[in-house]
Amino acid sequence: MFIVATNELDEEKLPPEQMLRGYKGQVRVERGFRFLKDPQFMARSFFLESEKRIMALLMVMTLCLLVYSALEWRVREGLQTQDLSVPDRKGNPAQRPTARWVFESFLGIHVLFEGQRRLVLNMKDRHNPVLTVLGQRYERLYASQPP
Repeated sequence: MFIVATNELDEEKLPPEQMLRGYKGQVRVERGFRFLKDPQFMARSFFLESEKRIMALLMVMTLCLLVYSALEWRVREGLQTQDLSVPDRKGNPAQRPTARWVFESFLGIHVLFEGQRRLVLNMKDRHNPVLTVLGQRYERLYASQPP
């Protein structure tokens, strides 16, 4: 048991069930900020003197987290809806990859431009389900153009 408090006293505006759902939903947002503790992020290297700069950094980071979460949701939803999967770290099929795993799996893909010609290097079949659920625009971005 725990106590959840609010300053909204009108139960019609904020029913207890909705308040509890909102409280429990915070975990998703907090999980998104785990990267701050990741040594690769180098959060200790930030030094901002003014409150305006701190607020600006927080706004940019929140926007990035929103995009990150939206991508993760879109990939997961698409994989489940279309009954597709991507290999996880162990090679097992997964329908709920993290956005970080999606980004990591695309590391090493290079797009070379030679005039009007585009050559995509290191594309593997494992990347196709993600591109499929993201749509034709992304499929075209990662498609090599013939000579």
